[in-house]
Amino acid sequence: MTDEAGPWLVVGLGNPGREYAGNRHNVGFMVAELLAARVGGKFGRHRRVVAEVAEGRLGLGGPKLVLMKPLTYMNLSGGPVAGLAQFHKVPPGRVIAVHDELDIGYGQVRVKCGGGEGGHNGLRSMSKSLGTKDYVRVRFGIGRPPGRQDPADYVLSDFSAAERKELEFLVDRAADVVESVVTRGVEPTQNLYHGA
Repeated sequence: MTDEAGPWLVVGLGNPGREYAGNRHNVGFMVAELLAARVGGKFGRHRRVVAEVAEGRLGLGGPKLVLMKPLTYMNLSGGPVAGLAQFHKVPPGRVIAVHDELDIGYGQVRVKCGGGEGGHNGLRSMSKSLGTKDYVRVRFGIGRPPGRQDPADYVLSDFSAAERKELEFLVDRAADVVESVVTRGVEPTQNLYHGA
């Protein structure tokens, strides 16, 4: 498959800074970093948007991926995303947001195009800045907080020791899902991964 329609923009959602690196909310960054390693890209500060960006191709002559980690904090992610999409002339249908998802159990990865933001401020900011909700979301399940813990505190806490045992495998799986969306499309990817 060639990239005649241009590159794909893969947005890893998260918060910049070492204190956030292991947070559940930062799983988008983790997936973006793995994808950069897979395509031989190296993250660096972009000259026009407040983000770290890496580029590479999926396989020899395969589709081009522009990978980004917005550096504005989660709630303001949309500005850099819209700016980079404009810079690379990427339509919303070729934008993939990778993010944590409270409404899915830990260990599950789901794909959808469009729909609501489910209270996720990073998605809300993206939808507003892109002017549409019709972009692809790769949703990394983190499950609901235990007991009465505030969801805002939960997403900004690190994965538990038990979760960390599986995390590397699950991040790898989420990166596979992103690649599948690019090479196969949303529906075939849903058929392939949602049953698993």
